[in-house]
Amino acid sequence: MIRTRIIPALLLSDDSLVKTVRFRNPTYVGDPANTVRIFNELEVDELLFLDITAAKERRGPNYDVLTNIANECFMPLGYGGGISSLDQAKKVFDIGFEKVAINTQSAENSDLIGEIARHFGSQAVIASIDVKKNFFGKQTVRTLGGRKNIRRDPVTWAKEVEEMGAGEILLTSIDNEGTWQGFDIDMVKFVSDAVSIPVIAHGGAGKVEHIVSVVQQANASAVALGSMVVFQKKGMGVLISFPENINWN
Repeated sequence: MIRTRIIPALLLSDDSLVKTVRFRNPTYVGDPANTVRIFNELEVDELLFLDITAAKERRGPNYDVLTNIANECFMPLGYGGGISSLDQAKKVFDIGFEKVAINTQSAENSDLIGEIARHFGSQAVIASIDVKKNFFGKQTVRTLGGRKNIRRDPVTWAKEVEEMGAGEILLTSIDNEGTWQGFDIDMVKFVSDAVSIPVIAHGGAGKVEHIVSVVQQANASAVALGSMVVFQKKGMGVLISFPENINWN
């Protein structure tokens, strides 16, 4: 059995790390480079940094912050936020990141994922899909930090980004993100069963049992964690940590 990857997903706002709840109310977590040093000691599988303001502000990546992160990091790195061209992706790769996550631009420029994949390989491209229920309870894909409804359901959009050339999908439930209440198991399963590329479940993890459930019940290939790896527990202060000795039985 292939070991399930567990990936800290760390949110960047300007030059700081923050954590949100349902994509709102960011709480300061700390300095990115200092946090990376701790994760080095914890020997995590890989790290994913997501700039939560770049797309909304219509700007590119903060290369200075990414350079500081890469200079400190000993494990594989991924980055998402504000990438709208092959040249921007190349700069991120040149800094030392192995993967880029494309969200808003996958809807606004359908050629971008394929263009990056052709140059750097599909394994270097993550399609980031943010999903939120509408007023009627229907799951809808959102871009621009959750603000824009592109009027696709997550399964349809997952198939589309796979065809574009993405090598894996980061699937985030906006409704569950930061709540500690667990993943949207049904949504993850629907998407995982519909595509042949790996799906990284993200949004809602609050305990180890949630991680096991989304892998075993929803066929997630990997799990991205936010609150669980930056806070002591719900409602308590910052503590950088990483779950160990997970019982998959």
